[in-house]
Amino acid sequence: MPWGRWRADGATGRPPRPRRRRRTGPRPARLSPADLLRTGASGLRTRPVRVVLSALGIAIGIAAMVAVVGISSSSRAALDAQLASLGTNLITAAPGDSLFGGSAKLPEQAAGSAGRIDGVERVSQVAEVKDASVYRSDRIPKAESGGITVYGADLDLPGTLRADVRAGEWLNEATSEYPAVVLGSKAAERLGITGIGPDTRVLIGDEYFSVVGVLDPVALAPEIDTAALIGWDAAADRFGMDGHPTGVYVRADPERVADVRDLLAAAVNPEKPFEVKVSRPSDALQAQDAADQAFTGLLLGLGGVALLVGGVGVANTMVISVLERRGEIGLRRALGATRRQIRGQFLVEAMVLSALGGFAGAVLGALVTSGYAVSQGWLIAIPPWALVGGVLATIAIGALAGLLPAMRAARLAPTAALGSG
Repeated sequence: MPWGRWRADGATGRPPRPRRRRRTGPRPARLSPADLLRTGASGLRTRPVRVVLSALGIAIGIAAMVAVVGISSSSRAALDAQLASLGTNLITAAPGDSLFGGSAKLPEQAAGSAGRIDGVERVSQVAEVKDASVYRSDRIPKAESGGITVYGADLDLPGTLRADVRAGEWLNEATSEYPAVVLGSKAAERLGITGIGPDTRVLIGDEYFSVVGVLDPVALAPEIDTAALIGWDAAADRFGMDGHPTGVYVRADPERVADVRDLLAAAVNPEKPFEVKVSRPSDALQAQDAADQAFTGLLLGLGGVALLVGGVGVANTMVISVLERRGEIGLRRALGATRRQIRGQFLVEAMVLSALGGFAGAVLGALVTSGYAVSQGWLIAIPPWALVGGVLATIAIGALAGLLPAMRAARLAPTAALGSG
Protein backbone atom coordinates (compact mmCIF):
# COMPACT_ATOMS: atom_id res chain seq x y z
CA MET A 1 0.00 0.00 0.00
CA PRO A 2 1.42 3.44 -0.89
CA TRP A 3 2.63 5.56 2.08
CA GLY A 4 0.53 8.59 1.22
CA ARG A 5 -2.71 6.67 1.12
CA TRP A 6 -2.63 5.10 4.59
CA ARG A 7 -1.26 8.31 6.12
CA ALA A 8 -4.32 10.21 4.91
CA ASP A 9 -6.73 7.65 6.56
CA GLY A 10 -5.33 7.59 10.05
CA ALA A 11 -4.61 10.33 12.54
CA THR A 12 -1.92 8.47 14.43
CA GLY A 13 0.46 8.10 11.59
CA ARG A 14 0.64 4.30 11.91
CA PRO A 15 -0.53 1.94 9.22
CA PRO A 16 -3.89 0.22 10.02
CA ARG A 17 -3.75 -3.38 11.27
CA PRO A 18 -4.83 -5.95 8.74
CA ARG A 19 -8.16 -7.52 9.60
CA ARG A 20 -8.14 -11.16 10.52
CA ARG A 21 -9.83 -13.39 8.11
CA ARG A 22 -12.71 -15.29 9.54
CA ARG A 23 -12.42 -19.03 9.43
CA THR A 24 -14.74 -20.19 6.73
CA GLY A 25 -14.11 -23.98 6.92
CA PRO A 26 -16.16 -26.40 9.10
CA ARG A 27 -15.21 -26.46 12.76
CA PRO A 28 -14.53 -29.87 14.34
CA ALA A 29 -17.41 -31.08 16.43
CA ARG A 30 -16.85 -31.04 20.15
CA LEU A 31 -17.12 -34.36 21.98
CA SER A 32 -18.96 -34.32 25.27
CA PRO A 33 -17.67 -36.54 28.10
CA ALA A 34 -20.44 -39.03 27.31
CA ASP A 35 -19.42 -39.11 23.64
CA LEU A 36 -15.80 -39.56 24.63
CA LEU A 37 -16.75 -42.44 26.92
CA ARG A 38 -18.81 -44.12 24.21
CA THR A 39 -15.99 -43.72 21.70
CA GLY A 40 -13.47 -45.23 24.10
CA ALA A 41 -15.77 -48.10 25.03
CA SER A 42 -16.46 -48.91 21.37
CA GLY A 43 -12.77 -49.55 20.83
CA LEU A 44 -12.79 -52.09 23.66
CA ARG A 45 -15.90 -53.89 22.44
CA THR A 46 -14.22 -54.75 19.15
CA ARG A 47 -11.45 -56.71 20.98
CA PRO A 48 -13.17 -58.57 23.81
CA VAL A 49 -10.59 -61.34 24.26
CA ARG A 50 -7.69 -58.93 24.53
CA VAL A 51 -9.66 -56.72 26.87
CA VAL A 52 -10.45 -59.65 29.19
CA LEU A 53 -6.83 -60.81 29.29
CA SER A 54 -5.51 -57.32 29.92
CA ALA A 55 -8.08 -56.57 32.62
CA LEU A 56 -7.34 -59.91 34.27
CA GLY A 57 -3.87 -58.75 35.31
CA ILE A 58 -5.31 -55.65 36.96
CA ALA A 59 -8.09 -57.71 38.57
CA ILE A 60 -5.63 -60.17 40.11
CA GLY A 61 -3.57 -57.37 41.62
CA ILE A 62 -6.57 -55.57 43.09
CA ALA A 63 -8.14 -58.82 44.31
CA ALA A 64 -4.91 -59.73 46.09
CA MET A 65 -4.71 -56.34 47.78
CA VAL A 66 -8.37 -56.29 48.82
CA ALA A 67 -8.20 -59.88 50.08
CA VAL A 68 -5.05 -59.23 52.11
CA VAL A 69 -6.49 -56.10 53.70
CA GLY A 70 -9.88 -57.71 54.25
CA ILE A 71 -8.57 -60.95 55.78
CA SER A 72 -6.21 -59.02 58.03
CA SER A 73 -9.00 -56.69 59.15
CA SER A 74 -11.38 -59.60 59.74
CA SER A 75 -8.75 -61.43 61.78
CA ARG A 76 -8.09 -58.32 63.84
CA ALA A 77 -11.82 -57.80 64.42
CA ALA A 78 -12.16 -61.41 65.55
CA LEU A 79 -9.21 -61.01 67.92
CA ASP A 80 -10.66 -57.81 69.36
CA ALA A 81 -14.00 -59.53 69.92
CA GLN A 82 -12.24 -62.51 71.50
CA LEU A 83 -10.21 -60.30 73.84
CA ALA A 84 -13.34 -58.34 74.72
CA SER A 85 -15.05 -61.57 75.80
CA LEU A 86 -12.05 -63.17 77.51
CA GLY A 87 -10.61 -60.00 78.98
CA THR A 88 -7.02 -58.83 79.09
CA ASN A 89 -6.82 -59.03 82.88
CA LEU A 90 -5.75 -62.67 83.19
CA ILE A 91 -2.26 -63.13 84.65
CA THR A 92 -0.46 -66.43 85.06
CA ALA A 93 2.30 -67.51 87.40
CA ALA A 94 4.34 -70.60 86.65
CA PRO A 95 7.57 -72.17 87.97
CA GLY A 96 10.72 -70.82 86.40
CA ASP A 97 14.30 -71.98 86.72
CA SER A 98 15.90 -72.44 90.08
CA LEU A 99 19.10 -70.72 91.16
CA PHE A 100 21.15 -73.80 90.21
CA GLY A 101 19.53 -74.33 86.82
CA GLY A 102 16.95 -76.95 87.72
CA SER A 103 13.16 -76.67 87.63
CA ALA A 104 11.72 -74.61 90.43
CA LYS A 105 8.51 -75.34 92.30
CA LEU A 106 5.73 -73.09 93.44
CA PRO A 107 4.76 -73.35 97.11
CA GLU A 108 1.63 -75.32 97.90
CA GLN A 109 -0.05 -72.18 99.22
CA ALA A 110 0.77 -70.15 96.09
CA ALA A 111 -2.86 -69.69 95.04
CA GLY A 112 -3.93 -68.60 98.53
CA SER A 113 -1.12 -66.05 98.68
CA ALA A 114 -2.00 -64.67 95.26
CA GLY A 115 -5.62 -64.26 96.31
CA ARG A 116 -4.62 -61.87 99.07
CA ILE A 117 -3.23 -59.26 96.67
CA ASP A 118 -5.40 -56.15 96.46
CA GLY A 119 -7.11 -56.06 93.10
CA VAL A 120 -7.29 -59.84 92.57
CA GLU A 121 -10.81 -61.00 91.75
CA ARG A 122 -10.37 -64.76 91.22
CA VAL A 123 -7.58 -67.32 91.55
CA SER A 124 -7.38 -70.93 90.34
CA GLN A 125 -4.55 -73.39 90.05
CA VAL A 126 -3.59 -76.58 88.24
CA ALA A 127 -0.88 -79.13 88.98
CA GLU A 128 0.60 -81.43 86.38
CA VAL A 129 0.43 -85.12 87.15
CA LYS A 130 3.76 -86.65 86.21
CA ASP A 131 4.10 -90.00 84.46
CA ALA A 132 0.41 -90.28 83.68
CA SER A 133 -0.61 -90.75 80.05
CA VAL A 134 -4.09 -90.82 78.57
CA TYR A 135 -5.32 -93.49 76.15
CA ARG A 136 -8.62 -94.30 74.54
CA SER A 137 -8.29 -97.95 75.63
CA ASP A 138 -5.72 -100.43 76.88
CA ARG A 139 -5.16 -101.63 73.31
CA ILE A 140 -3.38 -98.44 72.34
CA PRO A 141 0.41 -98.82 72.40
CA LYS A 142 2.02 -97.06 75.35
CA ALA A 143 4.27 -95.04 73.05
CA GLU A 144 1.26 -93.36 71.42
CA SER A 145 0.44 -91.04 74.29
CA GLY A 146 -0.93 -88.29 72.04
CA GLY A 147 0.86 -85.54 73.94
CA ILE A 148 -2.01 -85.14 76.42
CA THR A 149 -1.09 -83.76 79.83
CA VAL A 150 -2.97 -84.72 82.99
CA TYR A 151 -3.70 -81.90 85.43
CA GLY A 152 -5.28 -81.80 88.83
CA ALA A 153 -7.52 -78.72 88.70
CA ASP A 154 -9.44 -76.45 91.04
CA LEU A 155 -13.21 -76.53 90.73
CA ASP A 156 -13.45 -72.83 89.84
CA LEU A 157 -10.94 -73.06 86.99
CA PRO A 158 -13.51 -72.45 84.16
CA GLY A 159 -14.73 -69.32 85.92
CA THR A 160 -11.25 -67.87 86.19
CA LEU A 161 -10.34 -68.74 82.61
CA ARG A 162 -13.85 -67.91 81.30
CA ALA A 163 -13.83 -71.30 79.61
CA ASP A 164 -17.06 -72.81 78.30
CA VAL A 165 -18.02 -76.49 78.56
CA ARG A 166 -18.93 -77.67 75.07
CA ALA A 167 -20.40 -81.00 76.07
CA GLY A 168 -21.27 -82.55 79.41
CA GLU A 169 -20.40 -80.64 82.56
CA TRP A 170 -17.47 -79.48 84.65
CA LEU A 171 -16.23 -81.29 87.76
CA ASN A 172 -18.07 -80.77 91.03
CA GLU A 173 -17.48 -81.61 94.68
CA ALA A 174 -18.51 -85.22 94.13
CA THR A 175 -16.85 -86.05 90.82
CA SER A 176 -13.58 -84.35 91.74
CA GLU A 177 -12.84 -87.12 94.25
CA TYR A 178 -13.63 -89.98 91.88
CA PRO A 179 -12.25 -91.12 88.53
CA ALA A 180 -13.91 -88.46 86.39
CA VAL A 181 -12.18 -86.33 83.80
CA VAL A 182 -12.92 -83.28 81.65
CA LEU A 183 -11.02 -83.11 78.37
CA GLY A 184 -9.68 -80.07 76.56
CA SER A 185 -10.87 -79.53 72.99
CA LYS A 186 -7.72 -80.87 71.29
CA ALA A 187 -7.36 -83.71 73.76
CA ALA A 188 -10.89 -84.93 72.94
CA GLU A 189 -10.11 -84.66 69.26
CA ARG A 190 -6.92 -86.70 69.60
CA LEU A 191 -8.74 -89.38 71.57
CA GLY A 192 -11.51 -89.52 68.97
CA ILE A 193 -14.24 -88.49 71.40
CA THR A 194 -16.99 -86.58 69.60
CA GLY A 195 -19.81 -87.15 72.08
CA ILE A 196 -20.26 -88.07 75.72
CA GLY A 197 -22.26 -91.01 76.96
CA PRO A 198 -22.43 -93.13 80.11
CA ASP A 199 -19.80 -95.47 78.70
CA THR A 200 -17.37 -92.84 77.47
CA ARG A 201 -14.16 -93.52 79.34
CA VAL A 202 -10.44 -93.02 78.89
CA LEU A 203 -7.54 -94.83 80.45
CA ILE A 204 -5.34 -92.63 82.68
CA GLY A 205 -2.43 -94.52 84.12
CA ASP A 206 -3.86 -97.91 84.97
CA GLU A 207 -7.40 -96.77 85.73
CA TYR A 208 -10.37 -95.91 83.57
CA PHE A 209 -11.86 -92.42 84.12
CA SER A 210 -15.36 -91.46 83.01
CA VAL A 211 -15.41 -88.51 80.65
CA VAL A 212 -17.93 -86.06 82.12
CA GLY A 213 -17.21 -83.02 79.94
CA VAL A 214 -15.33 -81.48 77.02
CA LEU A 215 -14.24 -77.84 77.01
CA ASP A 216 -14.30 -75.33 74.19
CA PRO A 217 -10.89 -73.97 73.11
CA VAL A 218 -9.40 -71.64 75.73
CA ALA A 219 -7.54 -68.91 73.86
CA LEU A 220 -5.78 -67.44 76.91
CA ALA A 221 -4.64 -70.83 78.25
CA PRO A 222 -3.85 -73.06 75.25
CA GLU A 223 -2.23 -75.68 77.51
CA ILE A 224 -5.73 -76.53 78.73
CA ASP A 225 -6.76 -77.53 75.20
CA THR A 226 -4.39 -80.51 75.27
CA ALA A 227 -5.12 -81.49 78.84
CA ALA A 228 -7.12 -84.08 80.75
CA LEU A 229 -8.42 -82.34 83.87
CA ILE A 230 -9.21 -84.38 86.96
CA GLY A 231 -10.08 -83.28 90.48
CA TRP A 232 -7.37 -82.00 92.79
CA ASP A 233 -8.12 -84.67 95.39
CA ALA A 234 -8.28 -87.44 92.80
CA ALA A 235 -4.87 -86.41 91.47
CA ALA A 236 -3.40 -86.53 94.97
CA ASP A 237 -5.03 -89.80 95.99
CA ARG A 238 -4.57 -91.83 92.80
CA PHE A 239 -1.34 -90.45 91.34
CA GLY A 240 0.47 -89.04 94.37
CA MET A 241 0.41 -85.46 93.12
CA ASP A 242 2.59 -83.49 95.57
CA GLY A 243 0.31 -80.43 95.79
CA HIS A 244 2.74 -77.96 94.24
CA PRO A 245 0.86 -76.08 91.53
CA THR A 246 2.41 -75.79 88.08
CA GLY A 247 0.14 -72.95 87.02
CA VAL A 248 -1.69 -70.22 88.96
CA TYR A 249 -4.29 -68.22 87.03
CA VAL A 250 -5.19 -64.81 88.46
CA ARG A 251 -8.09 -62.67 87.23
CA ALA A 252 -7.35 -59.10 88.33
CA ASP A 253 -9.31 -55.87 88.45
CA PRO A 254 -8.92 -54.40 84.93
CA GLU A 255 -7.87 -51.09 86.44
CA ARG A 256 -5.13 -52.69 88.56
CA VAL A 257 -3.63 -55.29 86.24
CA ALA A 258 -0.20 -53.68 86.24
CA ASP A 259 -0.09 -53.47 90.05
CA VAL A 260 -1.12 -57.11 90.48
CA ARG A 261 1.39 -58.21 87.91
CA ASP A 262 4.21 -56.43 89.73
CA LEU A 263 3.31 -58.03 93.07
CA LEU A 264 2.39 -61.52 91.93
CA ALA A 265 5.83 -63.16 91.92
CA ALA A 266 6.66 -61.97 95.42
CA ALA A 267 3.23 -62.99 96.70
CA VAL A 268 3.33 -66.46 95.18
CA ASN A 269 6.84 -67.29 96.35
CA PRO A 270 8.05 -64.72 98.90
CA GLU A 271 11.35 -66.51 99.51
CA LYS A 272 12.30 -66.94 95.83
CA PRO A 273 10.31 -64.55 93.65
CA PHE A 274 12.97 -64.79 90.93
CA GLU A 275 11.94 -68.42 90.40
CA VAL A 276 8.44 -67.42 89.30
CA LYS A 277 7.49 -66.65 85.70
CA VAL A 278 4.67 -64.12 85.45
CA SER A 279 2.97 -63.42 82.12
CA ARG A 280 -0.22 -62.02 80.68
CA PRO A 281 -1.59 -64.34 77.95
CA SER A 282 -3.37 -61.54 76.09
CA ASP A 283 0.06 -60.03 75.37
CA ALA A 284 0.89 -63.11 73.32
CA LEU A 285 -2.29 -62.71 71.29
CA GLN A 286 -1.54 -59.05 70.66
CA ALA A 287 2.02 -59.94 69.66
CA GLN A 288 0.58 -62.47 67.26
CA ASP A 289 -1.65 -59.75 65.84
CA ALA A 290 1.38 -57.49 65.39
CA ALA A 291 3.16 -60.30 63.52
CA ASP A 292 0.10 -60.72 61.32
CA GLN A 293 0.20 -57.01 60.50
CA ALA A 294 3.84 -57.30 59.42
CA PHE A 295 2.91 -60.26 57.25
CA THR A 296 0.05 -58.21 55.82
CA GLY A 297 2.51 -55.51 54.79
CA LEU A 298 4.54 -58.10 52.90
CA LEU A 299 1.49 -59.40 51.06
CA LEU A 300 0.40 -55.87 50.23
CA GLY A 301 3.78 -55.37 48.58
CA LEU A 302 3.20 -58.48 46.47
CA GLY A 303 -0.24 -57.17 45.54
CA GLY A 304 1.33 -53.88 44.47
CA VAL A 305 3.75 -55.76 42.22
CA ALA A 306 0.84 -57.61 40.66
CA LEU A 307 -0.91 -54.28 40.14
CA LEU A 308 2.20 -52.85 38.46
CA VAL A 309 2.37 -55.84 36.14
CA GLY A 310 -1.26 -55.28 35.26
CA GLY A 311 -0.53 -51.63 34.44
CA VAL A 312 2.28 -52.67 32.12
CA GLY A 313 -0.17 -55.04 30.44
CA VAL A 314 -2.60 -52.19 29.87
CA ALA A 315 0.15 -50.03 28.37
CA ASN A 316 1.18 -52.88 26.09
CA THR A 317 -2.40 -53.39 24.97
CA MET A 318 -2.87 -49.74 24.18
CA VAL A 319 0.40 -49.49 22.21
CA ILE A 320 -0.58 -52.47 20.10
CA SER A 321 -4.05 -51.01 19.66
CA VAL A 322 -2.58 -47.77 18.32
CA LEU A 323 -0.43 -49.69 15.84
CA GLU A 324 -3.33 -51.81 14.65
CA ARG A 325 -5.73 -48.90 14.34
CA ARG A 326 -3.60 -46.47 12.38
CA GLY A 327 -6.08 -46.61 9.49
CA GLU A 328 -8.95 -45.75 11.82
CA ILE A 329 -6.96 -42.91 13.32
CA GLY A 330 -6.08 -41.54 9.89
CA LEU A 331 -9.69 -41.72 8.74
CA ARG A 332 -10.90 -39.87 11.82
CA ARG A 333 -8.24 -37.24 11.41
CA ALA A 334 -9.18 -36.84 7.73
CA LEU A 335 -12.82 -36.37 8.73
CA GLY A 336 -11.91 -33.55 11.07
CA ALA A 337 -11.07 -35.12 14.42
CA THR A 338 -8.52 -33.08 16.30
CA ARG A 339 -5.38 -34.37 17.95
CA ARG A 340 -6.97 -33.65 21.29
CA GLN A 341 -9.97 -35.83 20.49
CA ILE A 342 -7.77 -38.71 19.34
CA ARG A 343 -5.67 -38.41 22.49
CA GLY A 344 -8.77 -38.31 24.66
CA GLN A 345 -10.25 -41.35 22.94
CA PHE A 346 -7.27 -43.59 23.66
CA LEU A 347 -6.79 -42.19 27.12
CA VAL A 348 -10.42 -42.91 28.03
CA GLU A 349 -10.09 -46.36 26.49
CA ALA A 350 -7.15 -47.17 28.77
CA MET A 351 -8.96 -45.83 31.84
CA VAL A 352 -12.12 -47.82 31.07
CA LEU A 353 -10.05 -50.97 30.59
CA SER A 354 -8.36 -50.43 33.96
CA ALA A 355 -11.63 -49.57 35.68
CA LEU A 356 -13.16 -52.85 34.50
CA GLY A 357 -10.19 -54.77 35.91
CA GLY A 358 -10.27 -52.79 39.16
CA PHE A 359 -13.97 -53.32 39.70
CA ALA A 360 -13.70 -57.04 38.97
CA GLY A 361 -10.71 -57.30 41.30
CA ALA A 362 -12.53 -55.51 44.11
CA VAL A 363 -15.52 -57.85 43.81
CA LEU A 364 -13.27 -60.92 43.63
CA GLY A 365 -11.24 -59.78 46.65
CA ALA A 366 -14.41 -59.13 48.67
CA LEU A 367 -15.73 -62.61 47.81
CA VAL A 368 -12.45 -64.27 48.82
CA THR A 369 -12.36 -62.33 52.09
CA SER A 370 -15.98 -63.17 52.89
CA GLY A 371 -15.51 -66.85 52.16
CA TYR A 372 -12.37 -67.13 54.28
CA ALA A 373 -13.86 -65.14 57.17
CA VAL A 374 -17.00 -67.28 57.21
CA SER A 375 -14.94 -70.49 57.12
CA GLN A 376 -12.95 -69.28 60.15
CA GLY A 377 -16.01 -68.05 62.03
CA TRP A 378 -14.82 -64.43 61.90
CA LEU A 379 -16.72 -61.23 61.38
CA ILE A 380 -16.43 -59.93 57.82
CA ALA A 381 -14.56 -56.63 58.05
CA ILE A 382 -13.50 -55.15 54.70
CA PRO A 383 -12.45 -51.49 54.98
CA PRO A 384 -14.38 -49.37 52.44
CA TRP A 385 -11.21 -47.48 51.62
CA ALA A 386 -9.67 -50.72 50.33
CA LEU A 387 -12.49 -51.20 47.80
CA VAL A 388 -12.80 -47.57 46.68
CA GLY A 389 -9.06 -46.94 46.81
CA GLY A 390 -8.36 -50.08 44.80
CA VAL A 391 -10.65 -49.03 41.95
CA LEU A 392 -9.35 -45.44 41.96
CA ALA A 393 -5.76 -46.71 41.97
CA THR A 394 -6.40 -48.85 38.91
CA ILE A 395 -7.97 -45.92 37.05
CA ALA A 396 -4.94 -43.79 37.87
CA ILE A 397 -2.58 -46.54 36.73
CA GLY A 398 -4.64 -46.94 33.55
CA ALA A 399 -4.36 -43.21 32.84
CA LEU A 400 -0.59 -43.30 33.29
CA ALA A 401 -0.26 -46.46 31.23
CA GLY A 402 -2.43 -45.11 28.41
CA LEU A 403 -0.94 -41.61 28.28
CA LEU A 404 2.02 -42.44 26.04
CA PRO A 405 0.04 -44.54 23.52
CA ALA A 406 -2.64 -41.81 23.39
CA MET A 407 -0.07 -39.12 22.66
CA ARG A 408 1.51 -41.33 20.04
CA ALA A 409 -1.85 -41.82 18.34
CA ALA A 410 -2.54 -38.07 18.40
CA ARG A 411 0.75 -37.30 16.67
CA LEU A 412 -0.04 -39.44 13.63
CA ALA A 413 -0.54 -37.42 10.45
CA PRO A 414 -3.78 -38.28 8.57
CA THR A 415 -2.02 -39.10 5.28
CA ALA A 416 0.63 -41.24 6.93
CA ALA A 417 -1.95 -43.03 9.04
CA LEU A 418 -4.20 -43.75 6.07
CA GLY A 419 -1.26 -44.93 4.02
CA SER A 420 -0.09 -47.35 6.71
CA GLY A 421 -3.61 -48.60 7.45
